[in-house]
Amino acid sequence: MAKAIMIQGTMSNAGKSLLAAGLCRIFKQDGYRVAPFKSQNMALNSYVTADGLEMGRAQVMQAEAAGIAPDVRMNPILLKPTNDTGSQVIVNGEILGDMDARSYFRYKKKLMPDVMKAFRELSDIYDIIVIEGAGSPAEINLKDDDLVNMGMAKASGAPVLLAGDIDRGGVFAQLYGTVALLEEDEQKLIKGLIINKFRGDKTLLDPGIAMLEEKVHIPVVGVIPYTRLDVDDEDSLSERLSGRELHSEEKLLDIAVIRLPHISNFTDLNVFSSLPHVDVRYVNDARELGKPDMVVLPGTKNTMGDMKWILHSGMKEAILAYHAEGGIVFGICGGYQMMGEFLDDPHGVEEGGSLEGIGLLPSKTVFTEDKRRAQMEGTILNIPGVFAPLSGMTIKGYEIHMGRTDALNDTVQPFTEIKNPHTGEERIDGLSSDRVYGTYVHGVFDARGIAGRIATILGERKGLTLSFPENEEIEQSAHKEEQYDILADAMRENMDIERVYRIMDQAAG
Repeated sequence: MAKAIMIQGTMSNAGKSLLAAGLCRIFKQDGYRVAPFKSQNMALNSYVTADGLEMGRAQVMQAEAAGIAPDVRMNPILLKPTNDTGSQVIVNGEILGDMDARSYFRYKKKLMPDVMKAFRELSDIYDIIVIEGAGSPAEINLKDDDLVNMGMAKASGAPVLLAGDIDRGGVFAQLYGTVALLEEDEQKLIKGLIINKFRGDKTLLDPGIAMLEEKVHIPVVGVIPYTRLDVDDEDSLSERLSGRELHSEEKLLDIAVIRLPHISNFTDLNVFSSLPHVDVRYVNDARELGKPDMVVLPGTKNTMGDMKWILHSGMKEAILAYHAEGGIVFGICGGYQMMGEFLDDPHGVEEGGSLEGIGLLPSKTVFTEDKRRAQMEGTILNIPGVFAPLSGMTIKGYEIHMGRTDALNDTVQPFTEIKNPHTGEERIDGLSSDRVYGTYVHGVFDARGIAGRIATILGERKGLTLSFPENEEIEQSAHKEEQYDILADAMRENMDIERVYRIMDQAAG
């Protein structure tokens, strides 16, 4: 049976996911077989495993840090918000159904056996399980039948490290208040406190740390510095979506991504962040679109709802004007669906009814009740226009969508021919015209040479001769590995890792 350690936070975005990833990396470096685990994840950034099952992107990132393949058991429950009050509920990688918040709150206790089955199976394989909580354990209105914070800690016997976010202020109040609102048996599960995202001279914190430890009788085991990392993000709280990308220097190429209200799988654009000269910015105001070198319409969990936003926000007119002036538009999954002339939802899969699309492609999307989930690989066909040099290049990624998109006439051409490497299923995907390209394949930019070739083409259109890595797929992999090592080094230097090992040993003993 594996040892376990759990990271909980005083609030959402306190840094739990990265702290868990850092521990995964440290334990891997120390020679242990380690796996991440989060019983319930709420995020729109999801991933499809080799066996066609859906899980949260954060645990995929943590699995990468641990040096292992993603496994749906690492995230047995995934909630994908469809609107402000409801979510699609995915259990063990398969859709259970849509539920509003109150219905799910009543139902979730039935899922605890699934959670513990997944945890026990991982525990039989690995030496250490790093568990991530969600939100805050002090959300006292949601504590009944909790299965992701203290409920999970009790069920698994995992000691807890509680992290607070000093960057947002009031970290001592965060930590003290969270502990104070817990029951006595829950307080005893917290074996260490972490002050996360610190900037400055750590010695200035010493009086506060001493007072905090005196009040809660729990040691502070780490003060982790604010560390900028380029790894896949979990959800819409990502810093990437606040505007410009993680780099601040001026860039020669400008890629504008439409920040849809229900944006999902925006990690499709992360590969560009490792390329020199390329800036990626997320735009949710039509007035800020400007004249980028390429506009990307990304995935979304609610195509119909986000299409309404595009129609009502002025974004449709801004995109069409940009394209009319010679701009390039690329759509992925839900973004590809929106680029057509019509959206039809006869079964009420999303919001029901019909909508006009942006009209960049002569196509129509009809939403179906079946969800396609599969890893795919294939070849870009003989496509027209500015991206014709991509023709013949191989791609690799995954599909995760509901709906079918068909061309309404023969003025456009298919984008790719794809194949499921596990089932052998083959089919044509996507559509393309002179400066408009769309595909259902997430990760289309990640395959060898694709992003660099696109950036080269964008540069040539501006009269620039730019140099990019010939194999950015390998470059990107090495870049990620470097980022996980940077994270592990920062945590080793600023956290009592030996004490963490003792905490796990004492709990296991």
